[in-house]
Amino acid sequence: MSQMALPLQLQDHAVFESFWPVDNQAVVAFLLDLADGKQASGCWIWGKEATGKSHLLQAVCARLGDRSIYVPLGAFAKAGPVILEDLALRHCVCLDDVDAVAGDPAWEIALFTLFNQLTDNGGLLLVTSSAAPRETALRLADLRSRMSLLPVFQLQQLPEEGRLHALQLRARHRGLELPDETASYLMSRTKRDMSSLYELLDRLDAEALRTQRRLTIPFVRSVIES
Repeated sequence: MSQMALPLQLQDHAVFESFWPVDNQAVVAFLLDLADGKQASGCWIWGKEATGKSHLLQAVCARLGDRSIYVPLGAFAKAGPVILEDLALRHCVCLDDVDAVAGDPAWEIALFTLFNQLTDNGGLLLVTSSAAPRETALRLADLRSRMSLLPVFQLQQLPEEGRLHALQLRARHRGLELPDETASYLMSRTKRDMSSLYELLDRLDAEALRTQRRLTIPFVRSVIES
């Protein structure tokens, strides 16, 4: 295991069961196979903000347990690439938001080394970014070349109806009932990107637990206005 203790905790909602897969079935199927030991390769996942990249990486780690590690590079960019040392001892390394360190020579050398170590050890590397490997800000040609060997998947943004279903799925996973009319009201009163919607659902969950209320429109309105 890695000798450096990274203060990481997976979000309890970030599992495959709470991810609405519409238009992204191929990458979900690939990752499920990977978590079940049916894939011999990692992958590169790219897409716009709030499309579910972090969710899926954490879902893989939730399935694999201690054999894997999730590293949000944006949170550790200032710590330096020393955090990557010994990670190749894990079976699966999930690096979220490689854009946060792209262009930094020390980080790119460390990423190149990690890729080679995982390959030699028969491990898996999963990477997320806002763009495909050859379109990122990675400057080290050998690193771009290595990353381009990974299967590449683009995450599609959910359509309006898909966002509603995703929100209801997340609510059910938390043990909440989110009726269609309440979900529609919620989406009409806040930002419609999934990050904002999930953040509001977290607030509603906490307040519903505290007050023992159901997710009715009047209740949701009171939380939004508070």
